[in-house]
Amino acid sequence: MAALLPSGGRSGQSGGMDDRRLIAEVEARRADLVALTQDLVRIPTLNPPGRNYRALCDMLAARLAPQFEVELVRAHGAPGDSETYPRWNLIARRQGARDGDCVHFNSHHDVVEVGHGWTRDPFGAEVEGDRLYGRGACDMKGGLAASVIAAEAFLAVCPDFAGSIEISATADEESGGFGGVAYLARQGRFAHVQHVLIPEPLHKDRICLGHRGVWWAEVETQGRIAHGSMPFLGDSAIRHMGALLAEIEERLYPLLATRTTAMPVTPEGARQSTLNINSIHGGEPEPEPGYTGLPAPCVADRCRIVIDRRFLIEEDLDEVKAELRALAERLAEARPGFAFEIRDLFEVRPTLTDRDAPVVRSTAAAIERVLARQAEYVVSPGTYDQKHIDRIGKLKNCIAYGPGLLHLAHQPDEWVGIADMVDSAKVMALVLADLLAPE
Repeated sequence: MAALLPSGGRSGQSGGMDDRRLIAEVEARRADLVALTQDLVRIPTLNPPGRNYRALCDMLAARLAPQFEVELVRAHGAPGDSETYPRWNLIARRQGARDGDCVHFNSHHDVVEVGHGWTRDPFGAEVEGDRLYGRGACDMKGGLAASVIAAEAFLAVCPDFAGSIEISATADEESGGFGGVAYLARQGRFAHVQHVLIPEPLHKDRICLGHRGVWWAEVETQGRIAHGSMPFLGDSAIRHMGALLAEIEERLYPLLATRTTAMPVTPEGARQSTLNINSIHGGEPEPEPGYTGLPAPCVADRCRIVIDRRFLIEEDLDEVKAELRALAERLAEARPGFAFEIRDLFEVRPTLTDRDAPVVRSTAAAIERVLARQAEYVVSPGTYDQKHIDRIGKLKNCIAYGPGLLHLAHQPDEWVGIADMVDSAKVMALVLADLLAPE
């Protein structure tokens, strides 16, 4: 569902000497790009709990310090931050020869758990053919490395540029971004920035303009404990939850299936409203590992589910919440003893950058220059750190653009294509030339 923009800026033209030099400069750094990505992947920045954040920031700081002013920022007091697992972020800044805009590349440095099913060392960063394997290679250390190479190549070709370049490596995107971009945004770290590119793995010919909204909530039904041999003396919260789940299945899911968005969300199935039930817990707590006894015979007096509701830009968040509450209230009127509570856990409204925004136009022109085809415009089914740059940082001129295939993220044998990283770095370098060193 691509919609095409006219080319704009130098990188969309037939190509001047600076463009050719810049593309050649990135190409010459191919081996360096691979080595940097390997160095990043080999540091297991696992989240949870938040391991090795400082080690990665220190490594990257040493790399960038010769050409950038580098600062490490700990997100004191953010969710997850502790003395054992401090939430460290890196910001590197290079000021140009004269005043101009600031272009900021933001990548998260945390990765999800390894999981099962790997046939390679998840942190070995093995290269086979055009693929570099490892947890985080695709999501999104390959994109982080590509942004570094793009900036370094641009500085080599255009040392007298106007404005400034920033590169950040931030914590905890995989768990909401509150120890990373959200913390930095609250500190005013994006107040001077005009353009943001987030190298998430949407593929090298796609520009991601934003994402759907999300509401996470915990729904609890309540009952009364009693002996399991006399359940009629109690009131099962699990049965009440079963009735609510039946209402959701019969009424809410069919309703959500009728709602579609004009946003170019990918994959196509995410162009409608969705609801996932993340978990269900009822009755007695799970036994400790190794426990061999039987559970006690009790009627469950509590049952909880966690829901993950993804909503469209055409929907109102208050109405999204109200329709679930209406189902529960309907049951409370019709079902004896039914009692419930809904607690908000997390919410983000949809965001969508205008296709005519400067960073979009420059990236589209650069994609056409490098790949000889026009960009595809997409919207992510899930949220990423653009939500904080938009909501807290108040900056709308933000996109996700980077190498890698999104469906490989969080998978066993995760990999990123080397040619894709190189091409994406070329695109990013041309974006810098267009925004900071225009002809």
